[in-house]
Parts: sequence; C-alpha cells; structure tokens
Amino acid sequence: MNDKYSLAKCAQYGRRLAARLCDQHFGSQPTATLDGPAVLKFTPIRQINLLVIRQLLGQWQAETARLRSPYFDFEAAPVQAALAQFMNVLSRHISLSRATFEPLLAQATADTLGIVADPGGSFERLLLGPAETVTLASLRDNLRYIDTDKAFFQEFVESLPASKELSRDFIVHRFELYHAANYKAHQPMQRLASELSALLPLTTADLLEDGPVSTANTPAAAPPAAPAAEQTTVPTKKPIEPAPASPPVAVPTFVSTPAAGTPEPLPVAAPEPAILTASSVFQQPAAEVSAIPLHEKLKAAQPTTALLAETLRATAATVPLAERSSPKVETLREAISINQRFSFINELFEGENMEYHAAIQHLDTLSTADQARSYVTGHLSQRYEWGRKEEHVNKLLKLIERKFA
Repeated sequence: MNDKYSLAKCAQYGRRLAARLCDQHFGSQPTATLDGPAVLKFTPIRQINLLVIRQLLGQWQAETARLRSPYFDFEAAPVQAALAQFMNVLSRHISLSRATFEPLLAQATADTLGIVADPGGSFERLLLGPAETVTLASLRDNLRYIDTDKAFFQEFVESLPASKELSRDFIVHRFELYHAANYKAHQPMQRLASELSALLPLTTADLLEDGPVSTANTPAAAPPAAPAAEQTTVPTKKPIEPAPASPPVAVPTFVSTPAAGTPEPLPVAAPEPAILTASSVFQQPAAEVSAIPLHEKLKAAQPTTALLAETLRATAATVPLAERSSPKVETLREAISINQRFSFINELFEGENMEYHAAIQHLDTLSTADQARSYVTGHLSQRYEWGRKEEHVNKLLKLIERKFA
C-alpha cells in the first residue's frame, strides 16, 4: 500500500460530514432526539452506525463502573442482580440530542476511514484495546462492531493460537506480519470514498497525507439547509441525499412503540458492546435516569428478571451471577441483554434487526420448550445457515431453557 493517508484529514472530514447530516436531520426539529434503532439506521453506511453504538456502549460501561462505593458491598449477589436489571432497563432508553450525537457521529466517521487508512492503528484501537493481555473471546466480541474489511480482521483473529490469554505485544507483532503479507486484500479507499461521497463529496486525494488541500476543507459555497452545528466546518456542497434512515424519535428497537410488522426491543445486552434494535431499547433520556438517587435505582430493579451474566460480562472478568444461578425468565425479549441482542442480530440474523425481533416475538408466543427448540434448530437454523454458529445458538437455547424451566 503506497498511499499514505492523513488521519487528521479523516477526522476533519468526519466533523464536516457529521455537521451536514445533523443539519439535515435536526435542522427542522432542533429539540428532537435519537433512540437506538434510529442510530443504527442514521446513515446508509453500516460501519459508521456500528461505531456510534460502540461508543455508546463504552459510555454505558463507564457509567456502570462508576456505580461503586466504599460504604456498600457492590459484590453482594442481590446487589449485582439488581444492578444488572437496572442497567438492562437503562440500555433500552437511549436518547441522543444533536449536541451529544454529533461528536459521536464525527468520531465514528473518522474511525471508519481509519479502518482503511490505518489498519494497524485501527486494529489496536477498535479490536485490541489498551489491556496488556487479551483473550480471543474479547477480540471476537469487538469484531461485532467491524463491518468494513471485516473478513480481513476476522481471518487474523481466527489465526491466533487458542490460549486463555495472549500478550498485547505478541498480537501486535503477529498482526504486523499478517498485514504485510495480506495488505492487498484490504478494501480500497476508493470504494469507501465513493460511498461517503454520496453524503458529502470526497475523493481519495482529499485524504492523502502529502496530497493537495481538499477544496472541501475550506467551504466555498453556502450550505443547504439552516446551519445548526457551529463547532464544525460547514459542508461545501448541497447534500445529495438525507442520511437519517429513520427520522422518527420513537422507533422500534431502542424505541418504544414498535410498528405493526416490526418487533420491538433492539439487541440490548450487557455493558459490553452490542447493537440495539427494536422498541425494547432505550426510551427515557439518560439524564433523567441519572438524576435518580442510587438507592432508588437499586430498589426499583427486580433481581428476578436480571440478566447479570451478559450485562456485566464486559466489566467483570469473573463469571457473572446470572450465569451461575440462571434464574427463570418470563419472556425472551426482556431476558436478552444488550450485548446478547447485538450479538444475536449480527451473528445469527445477518445484521437484520427486524428479523431478529420477529423471531424473538414468535418464540415468546410458543407454549413449550420443545416447540421453541424445534423452531430454533429447525426453521431458523436452516433459514440462516447456523451450522457454524454453535456458540450463539447455544446461548439462545440456554435462554429458552430458562424461560420454560
């Protein structure tokens, strides 16, 4: 790969694109908010939407980690169960205003360009993380947020030795060798630039480190709609097509009122990365929830319906309580955590939110465990070719067993 791209120019383009798309979406409704399903469809480029969700999950996990106190035993089983339930409910109430969403969108766009412009740096930042030791499970989890060049990164992860923990230095060195031998398999920047250009004009030359300064970087013409983001550079050309795929504030998945033919809760799982999908995800503003005193949050949560194992999986290395106790659940829709939803949607339903929700909704209508198992191992398995998805299928079957226990 002879071309050397500038990450600073990628970030600059990300800010400009975010400003334009937010102008288009929030210009006529400045007080509007976005929920989970709307975020997942905000742009036609799935990678950008996934990386916005990834950032949200990171913030969500940080909030969970802050719920600690020297005066209380947060490791007590009832507290962990209540906390898990509380975080599950909170994860279904995403509410993003323009002020909070635009920076996330800008960063997600820059990171999307970075996957092609700087594969090594993107691998360390988006998949590897800062930890000194890494597990294959964590790498596979982070792969759920990669869509651009996913096969390239997935092949590398699968080539790593099966070990409980691998050192960061070892993985970085292995990736350098892998990248040097397979760099021609990368998605070309031209393809990604063409997709982005439909939203805001972009060429590969605009991103070259030693290339000419892009005219897009210094806006000449007045932007279309009413300008709404003053902190970012105004786009130069008229938008070719509106980005937001689902303008309504209350949508399925993270939204509340699901449409007739669309299932509701989005895949909201534990405090680890995941993707939201139907009306069950995020409905109340996060600020409103955070204003509730800690003791009220924990008192309101119902430990019996909590899904601690998946909810706390990202923040705790030990086996979560829910995995050990496996309490009975009333409905699969409520039992599946944010991480599990994202995992099921991406791995079992090929990224189709509505198909996931339709399947879960149907499973909740079945009256026996045998009927549910037959539907999963027969109809769904054949339809989506789950022959090599044993890990995720088994997780779904385990939830079914708990529902009918």
